[in-house]
Amino acid sequence: MTTLDLVIKRGRLATASDVFTADLGIRDGRIAAIGEDLRGIRTLDAANRLVLPGGVDSHCHIEQLSAAGIMNADTFESATRSAALGGTTTVIPFAAQHRGMRLADVVRDYHQRAEAGAIVDYAFHLILADPRPDVLEGDLPALAAAGHGSLKIFLTYDKLRLDDAQALAVLEAARRHGLMVCVHAENHAMIALLTERLIDRDYRHARYHAVSHPRVGEAEAIYRAIAMARLLDQPVMIFHVSTVEGLDEIRRARAAGVKIWAETCTHYLVLSRDDLDRPSGEGAKWICSPPLREPHDQRALWRALIEGTLSTVSSDHAPYAADASGKYAAGPDPDFKSVPNGLPGLAFRLPILFDRMVSRGHMGVEAFVRVTATEPARLYGLDDRKGSIAIGKDADLVLWDPEREVTLDAALAQDRAGYTPFAGMRVRGWPVTTLRRGEIIVDDGKIEAQPGSGHFLARAGGPAAAPGGRPAPELDPARNGGAELL
Repeated sequence: MTTLDLVIKRGRLATASDVFTADLGIRDGRIAAIGEDLRGIRTLDAANRLVLPGGVDSHCHIEQLSAAGIMNADTFESATRSAALGGTTTVIPFAAQHRGMRLADVVRDYHQRAEAGAIVDYAFHLILADPRPDVLEGDLPALAAAGHGSLKIFLTYDKLRLDDAQALAVLEAARRHGLMVCVHAENHAMIALLTERLIDRDYRHARYHAVSHPRVGEAEAIYRAIAMARLLDQPVMIFHVSTVEGLDEIRRARAAGVKIWAETCTHYLVLSRDDLDRPSGEGAKWICSPPLREPHDQRALWRALIEGTLSTVSSDHAPYAADASGKYAAGPDPDFKSVPNGLPGLAFRLPILFDRMVSRGHMGVEAFVRVTATEPARLYGLDDRKGSIAIGKDADLVLWDPEREVTLDAALAQDRAGYTPFAGMRVRGWPVTTLRRGEIIVDDGKIEAQPGSGHFLARAGGPAAAPGGRPAPELDPARNGGAELL
């Protein structure tokens, strides 16, 4: 047998289904052996450590210009440094088209940025804000063939949202090319109406941001996205679910066999709308969309993770700086409407979830691996290489000290937002060593990899089967189907 390059010895290896003690051998950047008494050129002692798959963060915004013209704070170098420090070895950020842009040009630009700075491996979701025929019929087929396996559309935001006809056109194009479609689902007209009324009556504080994004607006838009997906028999991922009402729509659709998946984000599980109620403009740092919700929504989201209604937990890392270039572009005490929406979170997604799921005993390490690595890799066409510990997979691994206690602060994150919404939170369990394709890229808080050493991951689209392996409903025009007519 060819000599192993590196052997990780005496660790407790964890997958989405098992936890066991073994040595793990790496050759040419891949997992080559799992067993006892393995020998290699180098060894890494993992006694008293968990050995977990590197995290897959399938929803984050990196070096992205907003529709309002504000660049988020992180470059690919700073964001992926932060990701690696937190145990994430694969990210799927966005190549964001704005109106008037050619999608092919947008993707080329994001490739150049990532190639120069990325430390972890990456793919892209393609944001379609202007699905013109030349984009859907000209750019999209070549991009799909090049390995861009997923799209994102918005049902809200003035300069990003698609009307129903445009959304259906995107879903139809995605179906032709075998792509997953991810949806930001909120009712735009409801948000616009409430925002106008609030501002007119001088309700401008950050706490009113939560009022301006009604719960029923999330549920309605999720229902509408589900209806379009069902009509066309097209797989759809609902991003950042935040409410009980939204969960109910997803649960009903999945029970009917519709090809719908859903995620939530770290901040919806551990923060609430009370975090917006801070003095002197401070609450602007906690403005995101959908907004932070109520404690009973948190409990419902946790239950949905346990039962499988929610498949993954992402960071939705959107790091607008806590200064005049970002959150405070409209002044030191801005009204909620003027604040860029988003929170930083790449670094602390895994430590927070490990603390809540494993250290506090709510779900267990297997479930932690499933929602943070295995399922996002599977859903987005990366499971041939990423997301689990198995022979032949990339050796993307994290050694966790399950007993180390850490108080979170912005300095630990090493991103460029200048703050963390999780400041002061104490967690038990911490990533001490991160490997990407067999190379140590983080060693006890020190980055060892060079900018640009991350690789682009070409991939196919999401799964074609209905959730849970259930058959999709029979399609018949007489039964209000329609996919067979396309």
